[in-house]
Amino acid sequence: MRGRRGDRMTINIQEHMAINVCPGPIRPIRQISDYFPRRGPGPEGGGGGGGEAPTHLAPLALAPPAALLGANTPEDGAEVDGYDSDDGTALGTLEFDLLYDRASCTLHCSILRAKGLKPMDFNGLADPYVKLHLLPGACKANKLKTKTQRNTLNPVWNEDLTYSGITDEDITHKVLRIAVCDEDKLSHNEFIGEIRVPLRRLKPCQKKHFNICLERQVPLASPSSMSAALRGISCYLKELEQAEQGPGLLEERGRILLSLSYNSRRRGLLVGILRCAHLAAMDVNGYSDPYVKTYLRPDVDKKSKHKTCVKKKTLNPEFNEEFFYEIELSTLATKTLEVTVWDYDIGKSNDFIGGVSLGPGARGEARKHWSDCLQQPDAALERWHTLTSELPPAAGALSLA
Repeated sequence: MRGRRGDRMTINIQEHMAINVCPGPIRPIRQISDYFPRRGPGPEGGGGGGGEAPTHLAPLALAPPAALLGANTPEDGAEVDGYDSDDGTALGTLEFDLLYDRASCTLHCSILRAKGLKPMDFNGLADPYVKLHLLPGACKANKLKTKTQRNTLNPVWNEDLTYSGITDEDITHKVLRIAVCDEDKLSHNEFIGEIRVPLRRLKPCQKKHFNICLERQVPLASPSSMSAALRGISCYLKELEQAEQGPGLLEERGRILLSLSYNSRRRGLLVGILRCAHLAAMDVNGYSDPYVKTYLRPDVDKKSKHKTCVKKKTLNPEFNEEFFYEIELSTLATKTLEVTVWDYDIGKSNDFIGGVSLGPGARGEARKHWSDCLQQPDAALERWHTLTSELPPAAGALSLA
């Protein structure tokens, strides 16, 4: 049917252009000739020379959206889900060595190099450094860190980082977290990738070499962005995790090296405060001003207190001081030695860092150290002990002392 001259023909633009306008990713548009029969130049195509128009053309039928977008496109779902294929390959690899020295109770971590790190800066490079944490435990108390290598995706560190006070018990249940980060002077440092190594994979006095791909850290939602229900679930899961790890789980605040010896000639206990390692930072500068106090409980006369000097601005102080308690061996078996570490503050109450109790009521290494001292008079026994966040009842009232 022909319209009159001057009248406009209303044609659907979708039908005219033969395109799909449904929302979704942008795809190549089919040409309009794809919707008409193709007639070749040969005799079968009718393109020989007559050029007659075909007697019948099927009406234009638009393909369904699935056909236009492609029916077999398994990669489409990945794009919708926001999957980044680079996550598993472009974070880079880290090469390092680990050595557990049982004799000196040390864990030596040699950070060698990284390769193919993910670019983090606008120049396509990064300023990477490596930081170590022992888990579970207080992250700030046992963090070690390498130097920063500037403008490189293949940094070489060759640095040795050492954890002191590592015992066989730590080797069986602790995990070493090795994280690679990008240092940014104008904003927060950015996380690149991490590796977690169970220390039980190590054999004493045997260096083990690792060359492992970095993995992505799964960030947790901040409490402010979580709903009340999610916060409740988060607290429940945290309590459940602590219950599974052990009923008396306490926060670790560092390590202390103690020496115990009962002197049979002087008839007394000689307590040596040798050093501390990886103490928790209590001051705003990231350090502490630690000192150590000892008590022999029960202390009826309140004369058993001894105190070391204060070491300024350090998390790994060396004291090398000895205290003597005059007491019979039979009476000593009923006593408990309380050792607490404090952060000295001027003009206000000193901050409690951590403590440990050695005696018949102690557990684990603390009880064994105490019993060995009683059974081996005149022998100086040095052992590392873990400082926990548990404050002895009598020590709280003496924090100003």
